[in-house]
Amino acid sequence: MILPQPSAGGAAHALAQLPVRTALPALRAALDGPGTAVLCAPPGTGKTTLVPLVLAGLTGEGPVRRVLVAEPRRIAARAAARRMAWLLGGKVGEDIGFTVRGERRAGPRTVVEVVTTGVLLQRLQRDPELAGFDVVVLDECHERHLDADTSAAFLLDVRETLRPELRLVAASATTDAQGWARLLGGPDGAAPVVEAAGVSHPVGVVWAPPERPVRPAHGMRVDPALLTHVAGVVRRALREQSGDVLCFLPGVGEIGRVAGELSGVDAEVLQVHGRAPAEVQDAVLAGGDGARRVVLATSVAESSLTVPGVRVVVDSGLARVPRTDHARGLSALTTVRASRAAARQRAGRAGREAPGVVYRCWSEGEDGRLPAFPDPEIKVADLTAFALQAACWGDPTASGLALLDAPPAGALAAAREVLTAIGAVDEDGRATERGTRMARLGLHPRLARALVDGAPEVGVRRAAEVVALLSEEPPRAYGDDLAAAWRTARRGGDAYAARWRQEARRLVSAAGEPGARPGSGSGSASGSGEVSGAGQVSGSGRGPGAGGRAGEGSGRRPGAGEGAAAARSTGAGSGGGTNGSRGPAGSSPTDDAVAGLIAALAFPERVARMRGVGSYLMASGTGAELAGAGPRPGTQAGDTSRLREAGWLAVAVADRPVGAVSARVRLAAVIDEATACAAARALYSSGEEVRWSDGDVVARTVTRLGAIELAVRPLTAPDPGLLRDAVVSGLRREGLGLLRWSAGAMSLRQRMAFLHRELGAPWPDVSDAALLERVEEWLGVELGRARRRADLERIDAGQALARLLPWATGDAARFEELAPERIEVPSGSRVRVDYGGEQPVLAVKLQELFGRQESPRVADGRVPVLVHLLSPAGRPAAVTADLASFWRDGYRSVRAELRGRYPKHPWPEDPSTAEPTRHTTARLKRG
Repeated sequence: MILPQPSAGGAAHALAQLPVRTALPALRAALDGPGTAVLCAPPGTGKTTLVPLVLAGLTGEGPVRRVLVAEPRRIAARAAARRMAWLLGGKVGEDIGFTVRGERRAGPRTVVEVVTTGVLLQRLQRDPELAGFDVVVLDECHERHLDADTSAAFLLDVRETLRPELRLVAASATTDAQGWARLLGGPDGAAPVVEAAGVSHPVGVVWAPPERPVRPAHGMRVDPALLTHVAGVVRRALREQSGDVLCFLPGVGEIGRVAGELSGVDAEVLQVHGRAPAEVQDAVLAGGDGARRVVLATSVAESSLTVPGVRVVVDSGLARVPRTDHARGLSALTTVRASRAAARQRAGRAGREAPGVVYRCWSEGEDGRLPAFPDPEIKVADLTAFALQAACWGDPTASGLALLDAPPAGALAAAREVLTAIGAVDEDGRATERGTRMARLGLHPRLARALVDGAPEVGVRRAAEVVALLSEEPPRAYGDDLAAAWRTARRGGDAYAARWRQEARRLVSAAGEPGARPGSGSGSASGSGEVSGAGQVSGSGRGPGAGGRAGEGSGRRPGAGEGAAAARSTGAGSGGGTNGSRGPAGSSPTDDAVAGLIAALAFPERVARMRGVGSYLMASGTGAELAGAGPRPGTQAGDTSRLREAGWLAVAVADRPVGAVSARVRLAAVIDEATACAAARALYSSGEEVRWSDGDVVARTVTRLGAIELAVRPLTAPDPGLLRDAVVSGLRREGLGLLRWSAGAMSLRQRMAFLHRELGAPWPDVSDAALLERVEEWLGVELGRARRRADLERIDAGQALARLLPWATGDAARFEELAPERIEVPSGSRVRVDYGGEQPVLAVKLQELFGRQESPRVADGRVPVLVHLLSPAGRPAAVTADLASFWRDGYRSVRAELRGRYPKHPWPEDPSTAEPTRHTTARLKRG
C-alpha cells in the first residue's frame, strides 16, 4: 500500500516533534570527535527515522553524508525506509532506499539506505571499506542477534585498519550501554553514551493468568489451552478498554491459531510477522481508518516497529529463539518465556501515544522468576554461519573480533567441524575458495553446500528450488514429504509460494544462472509467475531447517556423477516407487530423487534408515520418529504414508521434544542407500569391530554409515588385543561379579581388605574400583585366554587375587599370621573368622571357650576379634570383645536362661576353670 503523503509542512512538523532531537547535538559532537557513539533512546523517540536523516544532512542541518542503517529484520528495514521517505515527502528509492535479501529499492540518488544485518555482512565481505558510506547505524542492537554482533565486530575492525574516518552508531531502546561503549571505544576508552528522553505515557498492568494450569511450552509446541486463554484476554481487553489492541505471540502458527479464535469480534484482526505479505505489513503500520483493530504480532513489534493507534497490549509471555542441541545435531527455533526486559518493551507499546494498559497472561508472582534479559544469540545458537563469516574475514578463531560475548568454545568447535567436513575451511580453519563462494550465497553453510554440490548433479534451477524450500520451512499444511511440498509450492498461490519463488530466483542467479525462473526447469511444473517480496531466512541462515551439528558431513563432493547416478537410478528408494519417482535410465532425475539428494547433501548426518514402521535411526546415532499416520489437510493422499514405508529418508527438519528419546521428523525426503552413501561419504567406514555388547563379546566385520550398520559379518579370528580390550570393557561395565567368587575367594578378599584398612601399605586396596583399575595386573593371564563371558565366569577370582599380595616385600608370608583364616579355640576346634564387617568376628559355641580369659586379637595384636558366643544349637547367646569380663559379669544370666533349654550340655558355675568341649555332658564323661 502507498502511505499518504504529508501535507505542506506536515513532515517538518513531525520531525520537530520527535523527542530524540534534543540528543542530536551531543550525537553529532561524538561522531565529529571519536567517531563512535552509543545512542539510547526509548521506542517512539525517532532514533530509527530522524537520526539517519539528520546524520545524512537531509533535514538541512550539517553536511550531506551517506548513511547505512542496519536493522535486524526485513519488515523493520522496509518500514523504516518508508517512514523516512514519508517524512521527507518523497518515495522509497529516491533519497531513501532499502535492501533486503531478494529485494532492493535504492538508486544513485539514495543517501540513506536501510539494510538487514545479513545484507550488511555480505557487503562487508565483498567490500570491507564500505566505499561510499560515511556513517553506519546499527539499530536495535539490544536484541543481540548474531548478525548484528558480527557486523559490529567487523565494522570496528574496518575502523581500526582501513577507514578510521568511518562513523559508527550503536542505537537501541534498552541495552547494556556501558558494555557497548567499551566495545566501540576500543583501546582509546569508552565511546560517548548519548541518551534521549522519551515521551512515555503511563501504562497500567493487569495480571491475567489462566484459571487452570497450562503445560509449559517446549520446542515449537505451545499448549492450545494457553492460546485459547490469550484469545479470551484479547476479547476482555476489547470490552474493558478503548483503542487498538496489540497482542504478542511467539510465532506464525500461534498467530494463526489465535486469529481463528477471534473470529466474530467487532474489530479488524491483522497479523504482523516476517512472513506476512508486504501490503499487509504496510496496512498495519499505516494506521487504521477509525475501526478498531487487533494486531497479532511476533516480537518484531517489540521495538523495531511502531503500530499507530495501540492503547492496549496483550502479552502471551512467550518468545521464539534459536537453540542448538550439539549432542544430537539438531537445531531449531524453540519457545521460551520472554524476559522481563522484553515484557517492559512490549508493555511500552501501549503508552506510545496516550495512557494505556498491558494485560499480562501470567501471574505477578511468576513475573519475578522470569529471566532479566534474553540470552545473546551467540551463546545459544548454531555458530556454523558465524564461523564461516569469521573465517572469510580472516580470523578463523574469532579471537581478534571485538564481541560483547565470546562464542562458546564447544559450539565454535562443532561449527568448525561442519565447515571442515563440507570443505568450506581448511585444516587450519582458513576459508577455502569453495567456502568463500558458499559465504556469498547468503545461505546457511549447510544449504550452501547442498546448492554448490547439488547443482552440477541435478541442475542449478532444481537444486535452487529445493534449497529455497529448506531455507524457510514450508507451512505444516504442505506436509512432511519434501518432494510433495515442492510440488505444492509450484502449484501454490499463497504468500509462502510467492516468497519461495523469489528466493529460488535469487539462488539461481547467485549460483550462476542469471535470469532463470523457478519452475521452468526439467521436471518442474508451470505457473511459477513473477512475484515481489523477499526470502525469509536472514544472512546468517537462522532458518528452521538450517542448523545442527555435523562433524559428520561429506568433506568432498560425491564422485563424478555419483550423486546424480544414485538420484537418477533409484530415485525415491525402498518403498518410494510411487508418484513416478523412478525415471527411465538416462533420464533426468525425478523430483523425489532431487529433493532427497539435496536434503542429504545439506544434512548428511541425518540420513536415516528404517528400524520399524515410522521409526528410523539417523547416521548421527539419534533415533527419529515420524508424526502420526495420515496426510495433513492440503496434502496429497499418500504423501505421508510414502515416508512411513520408505527404507531410507533424508531428514531435513527435526526437533526433539523435551523428555523424548527420539527426534520428531517434520520434513524429510525419500532416498535410497546409494544416495545416502554418496551424500554422507565422510561417514562411511568398514572394519573389524570387537567390543562388549549386550552382556558378551561381539566380534564382527561391520560396514557403517555413521551409526547405521549397512552390513555385518561374524569375525572368526579377531585380533587378540581387541578381544582383551573388549573383555576388560565388559568387566568394567558389568563389574567383578562376572568372575567366579568361591567362599574361599571371598574370604581372601575380605582378609586383604581388612589388612589394607588396618595396616595400610603394602597391603593392597581390593575395592571394586581399585581392582578394576589394576585388572591387567592381577587378571592378566586369565584375560589373555578369555574370548567371551563364559570364559570370565570360569576364572577363579581367589587364585588371581592372590597375585596382589605383597610378595616382593616378603610381607605376604605373614598374611596368615596377621589375618588368620581360622583361629583355634580351647576345645581344639579351628573356627573361621569373618572379616566382612568393620571388626573381625569369631562365631563359636560358648562351651568351646571355657577356660579362656582373653579374647583373640589379630593384625599383630592391634585389633580385638569380636566373639559371638553361640548356644549349643548355634544361635547367638552373647557378643563380647572381652571374655574375662563376660565370664565375670555376663555368663551368669546367660547360664540361667539357657541351662533349662539345653540340660544335656555343661553349664558350670565357674566357666573360667571348666573344661572346654564341643560335646554334651554325657559324652564328656565318657571321654
